[in-house]
Amino acid sequence: MSSDGGAAPAVAQVPAPAAVDAGGAMDIMKALQEVLKKSIVHDGLVRGLRECAKALDRREAQLCILAQDCDEPAYTRLIEALCGEHGINLVRVPEKKQLGEWAGLCKIDAEGVPTKVVGCTCAVVKEFGERSAGFDFLLDYLNANKEE
Repeated sequence: MSSDGGAAPAVAQVPAPAAVDAGGAMDIMKALQEVLKKSIVHDGLVRGLRECAKALDRREAQLCILAQDCDEPAYTRLIEALCGEHGINLVRVPEKKQLGEWAGLCKIDAEGVPTKVVGCTCAVVKEFGERSAGFDFLLDYLNANKEE
């Protein structure tokens, strides 16, 4: 790894989820959920430490999402270091179960309620898919936090 003192990537702290309103304004959590759903459809989402580390190291990643409630500090340091070295945006979400649900690591029952949700500590978006309101909101959010 190089320690040339390059610019650190933007690390966005996502606030805890609020009550979901049906047709309200877009927030970062809704935007992330929409972007992850679209990237799953376009086969552009990887999950898990091994796949994420490969995608980050190969510089295929466009966005990295990391859960704040990760139990292993070495895991967090590795992902943060890879994002920092390659200048990839890093967004943190509060819970790994929530990230697992958004990343498609769950079963959906007949009523449309997710069950058997598996926690996902890290997910990497390699391909966003089509543009959407959530994608535009997320880009604006990342650009605003990068400047700070």
